[in-house]
Amino acid sequence: MRRLVSLCSSFVLLGLGSGCRPSEVPPPKTLKAEVIETLPRDNQAFTQGFLYHEGKFYESTGQYGESSLRRTDPETGRVEEIHYLSEKLFGEGLALMNGRLHQLTWKAGAGIIYDLTSFDRVGSFEYSGEGWGLTSDGTHLILSDGTSRLRFLDPATFKVVRTLTVRDHRGKVADLNELEFIDGEIWANLWYRDDIIRISPETGHVTGILPLAGRLRPRPRDPDAVMNGIAWNEEKEILYVTGKDWSHVFGLRLRSER
Repeated sequence: MRRLVSLCSSFVLLGLGSGCRPSEVPPPKTLKAEVIETLPRDNQAFTQGFLYHEGKFYESTGQYGESSLRRTDPETGRVEEIHYLSEKLFGEGLALMNGRLHQLTWKAGAGIIYDLTSFDRVGSFEYSGEGWGLTSDGTHLILSDGTSRLRFLDPATFKVVRTLTVRDHRGKVADLNELEFIDGEIWANLWYRDDIIRISPETGHVTGILPLAGRLRPRPRDPDAVMNGIAWNEEKEILYVTGKDWSHVFGLRLRSER
């Protein structure tokens, strides 16, 4: 099995194939977590991108005519800074890289770069297809588009340097949405599912799944108010999770794997 995984990794990295057949991908581990804190949040924020940095939440929200970039205080939920997008743009994924915020839009093929403090627009970039989730591994921006494919972008030119097909033991895993890079691996929300998956950035294999069905989602709920927000507090090792128009952010402590 080790040799098969190594060969498949080489094919993925060299772009010579789509990777392993489903049967050659081991089933993901079931991850566990406990809720250790519940934080207030604006329940009119249609979360598309979410991150934590130096004691603040940064969020990209969607919906035409309502999309925004915002910074909020985790303890109170108060919006400290907000920038609204053009009515023609639908805000999507958000990532912090090189001291700047990078925000995707859904169908416009346009990304916006902001100053972290002032939210002044300092640049833009283009990409093909739809924009869903965005994160950074410190070297590249990683973009999801709702399929099973992740694109790694050069942060200077925004050209695609490689693609990664995400698979589990049953085959390709589509509907990859909001992303976060945690301890060397990619974590992703799955659209319309209360599961968060952990992905190897080398092979594309789903190495873990964190099932949260029935535990966090507010009820009653709008069917579109899905889980869609992952933010990592590296210092405290807390995984923050929220969703579209949710009234709370939940802080989770991941349990050790055995």
